[in-house]
Amino acid sequence: MHIAEGFLPPVHAAAWTAVAAPFVIHGTRSAARIVRDNPSARLLLGAAGAFTFVMSAIKLPSVTGSSSHPTGTGVGAIIFRPPVMALLGTIVLLFQALLLAHGGLTTLGANVVSMAVVGPWVGYGLFRLLAAAPFVVRVFVGIAMANLATYVTTATQLALAYPEGGFVEAWGRFLGIFAVTQVPLAVVEGLVGVLLLNALITWARPELEDLQVVPADTVETTEAARA
Repeated sequence: MHIAEGFLPPVHAAAWTAVAAPFVIHGTRSAARIVRDNPSARLLLGAAGAFTFVMSAIKLPSVTGSSSHPTGTGVGAIIFRPPVMALLGTIVLLFQALLLAHGGLTTLGANVVSMAVVGPWVGYGLFRLLAAAPFVVRVFVGIAMANLATYVTTATQLALAYPEGGFVEAWGRFLGIFAVTQVPLAVVEGLVGVLLLNALITWARPELEDLQVVPADTVETTEAARA
């Protein structure tokens, strides 16, 4: 999700920026509407952005000499829906590019698509698809798969830019670069997300109910699972 500055050909960088732009614009409008309709959700919105920044700033060495890290976008997608994460993810990625040298400005569009668009939509989609499952299972699967979907998308972007040996071979090669470390990281991020949402249910249950994240029966199930 953090493709380095200048790593993508200019045409690819411009194309991914064009793809990302409508999602970011829509996310800005969605965030403004949430703040207007639910002023008490502002702290949760800030917490979701901070969680994404902290989690995605953690770098762990990969077996290839590169690095892997969590994404942090799944929690916000579940709480505020994916469009809002397009905005929060863009802000996070911009600050990381400027302050931490994670990613870059020319590759910002590509990184936004993978981490702030595809990841949140996949995670939220699975969270909703598993509506019949226990709440903690839905949260874990959604957050873990948001992480993995981000890396699958990044591998796709890199394979499109550098299809040596053909796209399929390049795609498999890029996926393999991070697989050993990224799968365990996705599991860990899913578990951390479950703990965080359980804590938020305790601390901010009215706000989560207003956002229609936690129905009454789900709260009871979650509290039973936590006990």
